[in-house]
This record gives sequence, C-alpha cells and structure tokens, in this order.
Amino acid sequence: MELTDKLEILADAAKYDASCASSGAPRRSSEGKEGIGATNGMGICHSYTPDGRCVSLLKILLTNFCVYDCQYCVNRRTSNVPRARFSVDEVVKLTLDFYLRNYIDGLFLSSGIIQSADYTMEQLVAIARQLREVHNFRGYIHLKTIPDADAALIAAAGKYADRLSVNIELPTEGSITRLAPEKSVHTIKLAMGAIRRKLDEKAGEPRAPKFAPAGQSTQMIVGADASDDHTILGTAETLYGSYKLKRVYYSAFSPIPQSPDSVPLAPPPMQREHRLYQADFLMRGYGFNAAELLPAAGNLALDIDPKLAWALAHREHFPMDLNMAEEAMIARVPGIGLRNAKRLVELRRLRRIRYADLTRLRCSMKKIAPFIVTADYRPASDSTASEVLRRSMAEHSPRQLDLWAQLQAA
Repeated sequence: MELTDKLEILADAAKYDASCASSGAPRRSSEGKEGIGATNGMGICHSYTPDGRCVSLLKILLTNFCVYDCQYCVNRRTSNVPRARFSVDEVVKLTLDFYLRNYIDGLFLSSGIIQSADYTMEQLVAIARQLREVHNFRGYIHLKTIPDADAALIAAAGKYADRLSVNIELPTEGSITRLAPEKSVHTIKLAMGAIRRKLDEKAGEPRAPKFAPAGQSTQMIVGADASDDHTILGTAETLYGSYKLKRVYYSAFSPIPQSPDSVPLAPPPMQREHRLYQADFLMRGYGFNAAELLPAAGNLALDIDPKLAWALAHREHFPMDLNMAEEAMIARVPGIGLRNAKRLVELRRLRRIRYADLTRLRCSMKKIAPFIVTADYRPASDSTASEVLRRSMAEHSPRQLDLWAQLQAA
C-alpha cells in the first residue's frame, strides 16, 4: 500500500480521539541549537492559542488493526473497514516531512492493539525515541498509552513524550465490561496511577529524569451507553482528584455503518458534548464541584449553560454586590469570567464599581444584569422567578435535521 493511502486511512481513523491538546507543554526551541522543531506550550491540535494563532498536530494511528472488539469503536476487530499499518520509519518520516513543510507543530500518535499491548507500546516508544534521539526533534509529542503495557514501557514513553493519555472511554465499570469486554477498569486506573506516581516523583525531585512534562489526559465517550451527565461529571471529578489529570475530554458517540445492536443507532446532541466541556471547565477553573452543577441524576440543560443554570438554582446568592463579594463568588456570576473577576477586585481597591465598568470590561450585559448590584445599579427584576429569567436567557439555536431518523424511516 502506498504511504499516501495509509495516511488517508489512519488519519481518518484517528479523528474519533479528542484527547490531543497540549496545554502545559514546556517551551522548547531549536534556535541556536542542533535539531529541529519547537513547542510553545499552547493548545495544539487544530485549536486556537490565546494570541489567535491556529496550530496543529499530525494526528494518526500507527495502525487501525486491533485485537479488541470494543462495540463503540470503528476500528474494533469485527468492524468492516479498510485496514492499514505504518512502520516505525514511515511515521518518523511523515512527522519530519510535515514539520519541515510547516504543516504541523508536533505529533499525536495512537494505535489499535496488534499482537499484544507490550508489542504495540514498544512500537509507539520506538517512534518517539527515534524522533528525539536520532533526529533531535524538539516539537510536541503526545503518545496514547496502552493500559496493559509493561510499566517499563510506560516509563520510557514518558521520557520522550510531552503528554501521555490513557483513555477510560466509558464512565462506569459496568459499561466498560459490557461494551469493551477485553478492557479492565482496574488495569486502566493502574496505568493512570503509574503515570501519576512518575509525575509526582519528578515534581518532588527536579533532578529526576524528565517525564511527560505536559501531564496526562483521558477521554470519555458521550452517548455510547446509558450513563447520564451526572455520572460522567462524577467520574471526571474522581479522575481529576485521584490522578491529577490535565484534562478529561468528551467525545460525542458517532454511530458507524453496521454498528452492533449494543450501541445506539443515533448520536447524542452535539450540544450535550459542549455543555460537558463547559461544566468541566467550571470544575477545573472556578471551584465548582460536580454535585453543585448537577445535584441529581440526569443531563445538563441544553438551552442554558451550566453556570447560568447554577445561578438560577441558587438565587439566594443574587443579586450579588460586586463591591462586597469575594473574588471567587464574583467569578460565579453568569457573564463574568476569572480574568474580569480579578480586574473588578483590583478596581474596587481604587473606587466603587459602577455599571459602566462592566460594559467597558465587555461582560455579557444581558446575562449579567439580573445577578449584580453596583454603586449605581440594582436590577428591577431581582424578584423575578428563575423560570421566567431562564426563558428570557435560553439559547434558541436552529435545530439540525436528523439524518439518522430519516434513514431509518426509509
């Protein structure tokens, strides 16, 4: 098979893996040194950095052959898809060629399981080793870790990669047992724990060998099983606390032709994935916990964002006097972010906050108005029922036609 044909198959097969941004990667440059490549620590993989630049990774699988039969996976053993496999040298060549043509900033490499977990992990490590040691590649490298692989191989992967990820895929042990019978939650968590211990060792001893400086991440598939958002966020919170993950990524389940009956025939709303990312950001950056955002079983609201939903459910905190409230509580006001909360606290050291100050900070005034008090403003609607406010603030986006339902009807 031609290299371009392999690339077409294995790049397309990698699109379902969302856990590939690179926040936290160390700054490296080849300027004035040997080797090629650089990394700036911003979010890589077809995303936008804070200064507006779009950067990207070569995102591929080593192979989409797999001995596992995970029911939600397009590359499962029983799936009828075109198969291909790169050699180690081919991945190295593609990475260097694409970088020299200024197409990419680094490599995101995953793989189906071939022969055994150890054999597959050896191949992934060999690629990273060759890039780093033979070609002095200084760009970003993200390796997907095979949970069943030997601990020595995982340690070697951390030596060469900026970030490692172990995908848990599903939020409950029961779902993993049912839909991915060859996988084990225990094994996945052991791998995550091994990576965390290595990261802790490095943090405790700066002279210890380098290990995955951008940390570890994971991914959960949304809508492949019956798990609701309450369960998903609870699992994410546990993973953050137990394994110090940099990120949990959420990927809406995408049905494929000839999907088994054990998985849904229709995808979940894409807005559901978006709301989970918003809730996750609130947990990581704003101090919310999963129970605050979704105290009971069920899914996050699709018509309003989780922060607004929390505010409407906790009207006892509002309207909030911005001249008196703590910074952490100001950041919980819908329409005010972390940066503006800090600016407001700095401003009130000089004078009292006025309504016009929020306009100059470009806060979302329609969203913020019912929830704040300033030196010259108090909302007339501070006693308005939460349900009335919700209807006025709900996002009314056009509904996308459901292609799957029409295909099934046909």
